Amino acid sequence: MSEQIIKSEFSDIMQKSYIDYAMSVICQRALPDVRDGLKPVQRRVLYAMQELGLRADRPHRKSARIVGDTMGKYHPHGDSSIYDALVVMEQEFKKGMPLVDGHGNFGSIEGDGAAAMRYTEAKLQKFTQDVYLADMDKNIVDFQPNFDETEKEPVVLPVRIPNLLINGAEGIAVGMTTNIPPHNLCEVVDGIIAYMDNEEITVKELMQYIKGPDFPTGGLVVNQKDLLSIYETGSGKIKIRGKVEVESASRKNGKERLVISEIPYTMIGANIGKFIADVVNLIETKKTSDIVDISNESSKEGIRIVLELRKNVDVERLKNLLYKKTRLEDTFGVNMLAIVDGRPEQLSLKEVIAHHTKFHYELMRRKYTTLLERALEQKEIKEGLIQACDVIDLIIEVLRGSTSLKDAKACLIEGKTDGISFRTKKSEKEAKKLHFTEKQATAILEMRLYRLIGLEILALQEEYAKLLSDINTYEKILNDPKEMKKVIKKDLLKIKKEYGFERKTALIQAGEVVVEEIPVEEKEVVFVMDRFGYGKTMDKNIVERNEETVKNEYIFQIPCMNTDRLCVFTQDGNMHQIKVMDLPMSRLREKGIPLDNVSNYDHVSQRILAVIPMLELTGKELLFITKTSMVKFVDGQEYMVSKKTVASTKLADGDELIAVYALTEEEKESGCIVLQSANGFFLRFPLKEISKKKKAALGLRGMNFKEDDEIRAAYIHENGDGEASILYKEKDLFFQKLKLAARDGRGTKVRR
Repeated sequence: MSEQIIKSEFSDIMQKSYIDYAMSVICQRALPDVRDGLKPVQRRVLYAMQELGLRADRPHRKSARIVGDTMGKYHPHGDSSIYDALVVMEQEFKKGMPLVDGHGNFGSIEGDGAAAMRYTEAKLQKFTQDVYLADMDKNIVDFQPNFDETEKEPVVLPVRIPNLLINGAEGIAVGMTTNIPPHNLCEVVDGIIAYMDNEEITVKELMQYIKGPDFPTGGLVVNQKDLLSIYETGSGKIKIRGKVEVESASRKNGKERLVISEIPYTMIGANIGKFIADVVNLIETKKTSDIVDISNESSKEGIRIVLELRKNVDVERLKNLLYKKTRLEDTFGVNMLAIVDGRPEQLSLKEVIAHHTKFHYELMRRKYTTLLERALEQKEIKEGLIQACDVIDLIIEVLRGSTSLKDAKACLIEGKTDGISFRTKKSEKEAKKLHFTEKQATAILEMRLYRLIGLEILALQEEYAKLLSDINTYEKILNDPKEMKKVIKKDLLKIKKEYGFERKTALIQAGEVVVEEIPVEEKEVVFVMDRFGYGKTMDKNIVERNEETVKNEYIFQIPCMNTDRLCVFTQDGNMHQIKVMDLPMSRLREKGIPLDNVSNYDHVSQRILAVIPMLELTGKELLFITKTSMVKFVDGQEYMVSKKTVASTKLADGDELIAVYALTEEEKESGCIVLQSANGFFLRFPLKEISKKKKAALGLRGMNFKEDDEIRAAYIHENGDGEASILYKEKDLFFQKLKLAARDGRGTKVRR
């Protein structure tokens, strides 16, 4: 067969391939189905567990076995994603109703990961078994081939409650996400029943039953009025707070403590540690001085984070500060997106219930259709067995006189007596009148002799009577919508009674948190930084008393105000801002914090050339000197900005800053600059020869040197100051002895 080359636009192929990929991710991986509220991986894990026989009343099985079966038979997308799905379905702090009963370390609410799958064990919860997987032997859902067509898997699970609401959902697809909060089982059941009684019910009326989200971590929803809009549109933001209680630590000292017993749903995991770190940061940055200590006393019994307070603290203000500055109040973004008839749709609360109720009706219709078919089949067989008991002697004679099973069965069904020997002609005549159906004949031939006992015949008649009653019930349910509704309601109320629980999350309407800022007392401090990039502030008096020690241990000692900002200039031409309040106020021997923690400065890759308080930039100009001898003045006002990091000057490729100085107009007019090159050339010229430029300009050349040379250092001194000098080649080099030249000169070679 000859090959045929099909020409096509590359862009068309890419577009089609990407759309196919996106739809595959959306429908087959990331978004749940509105009917059972499960993603494919969750559905396959639960079905694989049922196939393994991991019922609630049986022992746990290794998670590795469950993952292996799921991956090998149904979900060929990697073991980690399957195990992650299994773990989440076990975690009661993430799911309103956990679907898996785990044994071993399945992680914690504080963000600890689950143990490896070879160590943990799992089985189905009774709730899952009864509500999610029941009646699958009754043709209640469709099955489809698995990825290699060696097994069959359910298209959806026969979930009898809207799992999309009970357990919520989260997923990131291509170009879309879903994020649905969990709800209370009892409220959802009441809402479904209300919808079944009145399909024209509004979302507002539904919310009389389903009042709002019910997070497994409890907490408070504080924007109750916004819930109606969220449930009508399927999107919005829910504000949630942790539950904070005030306890008296001791009667003697009069101190109190705040105890956080419930956290926002968004705080589970590593965010608990982040919350504690944020509280510590509030203390270190002097945002509050009311908290003495913080400890996490959480255990298996529940969350307990304790904040020890100072005496006579304004507790309400402190609570508002925690809500405003930490994740104790957070936002849950709702986006009720699910797969409906193979397409992603954003759904309202009513639409979710409507779609699931329609699915529930379909489940019950298929269930009772199957039960009716099986009952009718059994009715036919029972009728045949009862008839056979009346002519059992004749049937035995037929069987004894037959030479093959085929002849006996033909006689029972069609009355054919060819090849069968009878004791009397009368028996043969009676045998020709037999007309059992094929199923009845098969049942008669397979019947055991003990069924001929009198009591067994009575039991057979009772079974037949019950079958007739069941058939009547099934037909009534299938033919009368009211009866079907009664069955579904009864089923839902049974689930509610057996598995319902009280609401955990309180719903209130609270105003926006307002925190009155306490004005900081301005005072003069000294910023110091050691050679390892650790900085802090110290009291001015401490520095003055230990002047020599401070000079020896710290490479920068900058007097500033505690309300000011520090402008940190680095060799790569950037300026980083640091709030002085963000730095700890420490004693002489106490260690500071890395400047990396409070700014974008990187101690490893960047070198600090100058630290200048922002208040000192007013009325001053900044002098920049680069390695390639570019010099310029820039007005200090250009650096009085709010951004944490800005480019302080423009640098050519391969160039870098050597020095930065802040000078007044008088210092500029009367001062001189000395440029030192790597090859030992020194050029001294007046500062006023350097032009004023914008920070985006390169500047002018300060020293004219050879290609193999570069600026190594720059010094500023007063013109006429004969004491200004540096140590050069182990001897003092006085600047006044250098010839005063013009800018852009070669300079003087100093040999010693």
